Amino acid sequence: SDSSSFRIACIIKHCVIMGRLDGKVIVLSAGAQGIGRAAAIAFAKEGAQVTATDINGEKLKELDGHPGIKTKVVDVTKKDQVEALAKEFDHIDVLFNVAGFVHHGSILDCEEADWDFTMNVNVRSMYLMSRAFLPKMLAKKSGNIINMASVASSIKGVVNRCVYSTSKAAVIGLTKSIAADFLEQGIRCNCICPGTVDTPSLRGRIQAQPDPEQALKDFMARQKTGRMCTAEEVAHLCVYLASDESAYVTGTEHIIDGGWRL
Repeated sequence: SDSSSFRIACIIKHCVIMGRLDGKVIVLSAGAQGIGRAAAIAFAKEGAQVTATDINGEKLKELDGHPGIKTKVVDVTKKDQVEALAKEFDHIDVLFNVAGFVHHGSILDCEEADWDFTMNVNVRSMYLMSRAFLPKMLAKKSGNIINMASVASSIKGVVNRCVYSTSKAAVIGLTKSIAADFLEQGIRCNCICPGTVDTPSLRGRIQAQPDPEQALKDFMARQKTGRMCTAEEVAHLCVYLASDESAYVTGTEHIIDGGWRL
């Protein structure tokens, strides 16, 4: 009947489907592609208000059409830019530190400049971002920091990943330190440790090798599941860690590697 149809329409109109991250304010780095981009989209789909940053303004623009996502060009290795970004926020619920660089080689292939560049991007950027945004979290006794680490770290020794693995082991240490220091003030801090993720960054590293075809075969040979992880799969884990579903989870490494470490 018309009356029952009207009642159903009213119910639908007033029914609000809550997202898992409804109303949460999230800031993330390296949002232009790969895991950062996938996470930004996944966060926004779950109702978060996302600010995605990156140094690549052209690629970052591709996110501008997504509801719930704002973009801003920021170099997270620059203290003044990080502090200026933090000043734009009255409060923040989740900080997701993603920016990173993968250097290929052993310690003998790693010049001082390579070491300094990797540590600056992979560790110091997280120090700067966490230090800038943590006081806003402490002010309301609630906050959540997620750091991008790797299985190539203190978890597993990996050939030709010397400074990268060292930097990601440092990220795990930083994560546990923040978690321990601010546990009683309502702050959580966890890190994500992927194995091989099929991203533009990975594809670029493969193409940079002397024999890209063999490099791809080598990457695939170590995938015990027969495939690489996708950025979207990592983003699912990001949503869980950003949500209140993980409220009792802090100071932990969340491995998503298809069993590569085993």
